[in-house]
Amino acid sequence: MKIGLQFAMPAELHALPGAKNLIPMETISGVPFYEIAPGLPACVGGISKVNAAMAAEILCLRFGVDMILNAGVAGCATDLPTGSLVIASDFVQHDVDTTAVGDPIGLVSTVNRAEFPTWEPERCVALLRELGVQAVTGRVATGDWFAVKGSRSRWIADTFRPTLVEMEGGAIAQVCLRNNIRFAALKSVSDHLFSDHQAEEYFDFGHALEELGKVVLPLALALQKEE
Repeated sequence: MKIGLQFAMPAELHALPGAKNLIPMETISGVPFYEIAPGLPACVGGISKVNAAMAAEILCLRFGVDMILNAGVAGCATDLPTGSLVIASDFVQHDVDTTAVGDPIGLVSTVNRAEFPTWEPERCVALLRELGVQAVTGRVATGDWFAVKGSRSRWIADTFRPTLVEMEGGAIAQVCLRNNIRFAALKSVSDHLFSDHQAEEYFDFGHALEELGKVVLPLALALQKEE
C-alpha cells in the first residue's frame, strides 16, 4: 500500500528525525513535496481546510497514493495530557452549517454526510502498540477557526463531542472519500481548549512535536505492509 504523509506546518514535518535537512523533490501549486523514505512522499500542505484539501488532491492524483496519513498537533477538548497521541476515529466539520435549509448541523453537501470515518483506527492503535507506543482513539472536529476558550469552543464540544479540534483533517478525509482511498490521522495534543493557559501551551508545544515525530514514520512504514 502506497502511503502519503500530509502535515500542515513545517514544524510538524521537521519533527521527524533528519527531516530538517530535506530538500523538496517537487513543488506543486506552492506545496512542497518530499521523499521522506523510499517511495514515501510527504507534503506540508498549509493551515486550513482549502490548503489541506488541495494538497491531499495532489497526493491522490500526482503521486497515486492508496492512503493519506495526516499527522500533526491539535487542541484537546478533554483532559488528555500534552503530548498524548490520538488516532482519529472519525472527523466532523464544525464550521459547516446549512441548517437554514433543513440539513443537520455539520452536513457536508455533495457527499451528503456529516461524519467521515477513518481507516481501521483500532488497527492503527495496535500497530503503534507493536512499536511500543500507546495511543487512544477519538473524534476530531475540523474547522477554519483556531479554537480558543469561549462560547464557540463550548458549543463545538457539546454539539460534536470531539476529543480534538484542529483545522485540516476533516478536509483531507473528504478528499480521500471522493477519491476512494484510505485515510488515517495521528494527532499529538498541543494545547487544551478550556485551559486558562492555552496560549502558553500552544506556543510551547515542543513536547507534542517530539512525541509525534518519534512515531509518524514508523507508523507509515507499518501501514505500507497492510493489505
